[in-house]
Amino acid sequence: KTKKLTLEYESIYFECAVQALNTILEQWQTPANTDQWNTTGDPCSGAALDGSITIDDTNYNPFIKCDCTYNRNTTCHITAFKVYAQDAKGVLPDELWNLVYLTNLRLGLNYLTGPISSGIGNLTRMQWLDFGTNAFSGPIPKELGKLTDLRSLGIGANNFSGSLPSEIGNLKKLQQLYIDSSGATGVIPSTFANLVDLQTVWASDMELTGPIPDFIGNWSQLTELRLEGNSFRGPIPSSFSKLTSLQQLRISGLLNGSSSLDFVTSLTSLNILVLKNNNITGPIPRGIGALESLTQLDLSFNSLTGQIPDSVFSLSTLAYLFLGNNRLTGAIPSQKSSSLTTISLPSGLNCLQNGFPCNAGAGRFSDFAVNCGGPQIRASNQVVYESGLQTLGPATYFVPSSDKWAVSNVGLPASNNNVTYTFDSPRQFISQDSELFQTAKLSAGSLRYYRLGLQNGNYSVLLQFAENQIEDSGTWKSLGRRVFDILIQGNRVERDFDIRKAAGGRSYRPVQKNYTARVTANFLEIHLFWAGKGTCCIPVQGAYGPMISAVSVTPLFQPRPISSSTSHTAAIIVGIVVPVILLALLSLGACWFFKRRKRLRAAQDELAGIDAKAYSYAELKSATGDFDPSNKLGEGGFGSVYKGVLNGNVVAVKQLAVTSHQGKDQFITEIATISAVQHRNLVKLNGCCIDGQKRLLVYEYLENKSLDKVLFGENKLELNWAKRFEPNFNEKKTHMSTGVAGTVGYLAPEYAMRGHLTEKVDVFAFGVVALEIVSGRSNHVPTLPKEEMYLLDWAWHLYESGLDIELVDKRLKVYNKDEVKRVIEIAFLCTQTSPGQRPTMARVLAMLSGDVEVGTIPSKPTYLTDWAFDDDSSYVTSEASEYSRPAYSSTTTSNYTTSRGLNSPADNVSLVLS
Repeated sequence: KTKKLTLEYESIYFECAVQALNTILEQWQTPANTDQWNTTGDPCSGAALDGSITIDDTNYNPFIKCDCTYNRNTTCHITAFKVYAQDAKGVLPDELWNLVYLTNLRLGLNYLTGPISSGIGNLTRMQWLDFGTNAFSGPIPKELGKLTDLRSLGIGANNFSGSLPSEIGNLKKLQQLYIDSSGATGVIPSTFANLVDLQTVWASDMELTGPIPDFIGNWSQLTELRLEGNSFRGPIPSSFSKLTSLQQLRISGLLNGSSSLDFVTSLTSLNILVLKNNNITGPIPRGIGALESLTQLDLSFNSLTGQIPDSVFSLSTLAYLFLGNNRLTGAIPSQKSSSLTTISLPSGLNCLQNGFPCNAGAGRFSDFAVNCGGPQIRASNQVVYESGLQTLGPATYFVPSSDKWAVSNVGLPASNNNVTYTFDSPRQFISQDSELFQTAKLSAGSLRYYRLGLQNGNYSVLLQFAENQIEDSGTWKSLGRRVFDILIQGNRVERDFDIRKAAGGRSYRPVQKNYTARVTANFLEIHLFWAGKGTCCIPVQGAYGPMISAVSVTPLFQPRPISSSTSHTAAIIVGIVVPVILLALLSLGACWFFKRRKRLRAAQDELAGIDAKAYSYAELKSATGDFDPSNKLGEGGFGSVYKGVLNGNVVAVKQLAVTSHQGKDQFITEIATISAVQHRNLVKLNGCCIDGQKRLLVYEYLENKSLDKVLFGENKLELNWAKRFEPNFNEKKTHMSTGVAGTVGYLAPEYAMRGHLTEKVDVFAFGVVALEIVSGRSNHVPTLPKEEMYLLDWAWHLYESGLDIELVDKRLKVYNKDEVKRVIEIAFLCTQTSPGQRPTMARVLAMLSGDVEVGTIPSKPTYLTDWAFDDDSSYVTSEASEYSRPAYSSTTTSNYTTSRGLNSPADNVSLVLS
């Protein structure tokens, strides 16, 4: 009877488990692959029972594993459940806690929200639990302490609050603990002393306080320990000397107290040792040579003194050595291991030594601008941003031959073999200077820009940022946080600066920060410093540290002229050179005059071969009543159009504005192109006029005006669907291009932002016009509600909601729904962000006529989401304050390191051995 009751219970459990599983997946909108799961019957079949397929198999996701060994194979239990990196959205449903036989639950890299309820305590068989990289909130549940068989716990990269539960100390079998960036605060509970089986601990980027617990020295099985970016007090416990199994140790940002390096000499298994910015004092111990497996040693930003022991250079596996910003003295030892590369420092290093000697005292310059990571460009305010394309490495610097400025970088990203120090984004930005933000310099530690030879005085320092790497897409890839400090002239002006936070939570949105800096010794230092905070690995490993798009510096005073001796020399030079220049200019002017006459004759010859009549300016002036405003028909991007009468015929005269940038060649191109195309739906070009700078075109006059007047104006003409849908194309003319021209709203992104003109720009404009023809409205109507204001955006909204037919002009009572849908979908293809995704006009015609299928429609273009404005907020911020230059200490330096401490401008001379 007991056996029968047990079987009945197991059967009920199994039914509940299957129901719970389906409910969970349905709520998270992550359906199972029916080829791998039996979602309608017994899920514990097929791959779920295949011993050769593990829960970690990337080909199976979402996935479960089952165990049928209970009760002599009469009942199966779901023991493993995975929904990993699927961007599952929602909360943890209570049904999840019914899967009490789970030993492995992997829900990392999703966008799950809400708290984790006390129901987690039901899963007492759990061994491997991963909730990492989600958006969970609330306290970390103390019920985790009931999972006493747990071996791995991952709750990092979430939005938890409050302290670490002391109950976690009950998990005595725990081997892996990932709580980095979890949001936890406070001290590490004393109960954690019980976790002596721990092998891996990631506990960086939180507000953990108090001293680093001495009991960590008893976690003798530790192989990796990360304690970066917290608020721990120093020193590093001497008990750490007992962690002889450690392979990686990373600690940074200790407050107060000084530490010694003596404890590291016994950690002979270490291959990575990063102890930067911890106020470590004293010498580097000679016994450090015992760390024979060491590949990376970072002791930068401390207060180390004395000489570097020879034993450091005897480490045969050492590849990266960072020792900058200490008080070390002496020269590089002459004897080095044969595996180390002999360093030949490039010229320019002296510019970054104590006192910045390059151009010091002269005060030759008064401004500075660099496009970080990008080419030289001239911004909309006419400031020329110098090229910042220089290649940087884990510890490098660049000083141009002029010695005017410099850039330095130090830092090696953790857990990333594809190291990059420049980031390029194809996105368009809401800025007049979009190109400034499409590139950026990155650093995994310390990035500095210097201006050398500045006149002393107060300066405005403008730093421009945009978060290009971490998305704001509402997926797990948007959960990253980039946090760093900004120092100017050694003064920290921003602590824990987050670009995206400053941009109102948005990525790909420019942010400006403006500061006032005092220059007293002819140099300016801008320092971006990573103090260990922010996420480490979202969206990829190593995605953290400073990022900057552009730097510009302008004086807040009237720059003085160069010195008198220099002025005297300059006066002599001017007296000699100016007459020569004037003579040269006169010669050039004569050459230009004769060349211009020659080019005008050539232009007339070109017009002679075009089927267009030549008119005199006097004729057209008379025909339009001296371009009387009452005859004005409209105005375009390059001039105005007037109604006129020539030889008894009514014409339309297009008068190009004198300020138009359309040159002669473009003008002739327009004449040649339009005159070569004759079609009843295209305005016919009758002739033209070239009279000096005056350029005019004479078109046939259309009594009913243009299409836009019929669609959007008060014209009473009826334009039925048949007329709207009938092509405007000659089958023999599949491509036309009239040079640079355009009206806002019809311009493709690459043309509007960069001036790149191709036939695909015309395709984009056609797509916009096609939607206008369907809807009977203009592409931009400011009087409409915000969501309907922009036609493209509104059309996509209706399309994604399955309401695309709602776009049709309400005046149309009869239309073909299939044709309407086809035009809308073609318009979407034509207005894609990338020109390569847009069809040719020949293919557009074929799709309109039904000769070819429209095909799959790509997703909504990124520019429609990236360029969304919030009416009531601005995402460009500024701050202004005055800072004085720090008092640097004067100490001995060598040719590879300096003694300036955290505020040193020369961390780039840290030694790199690779």
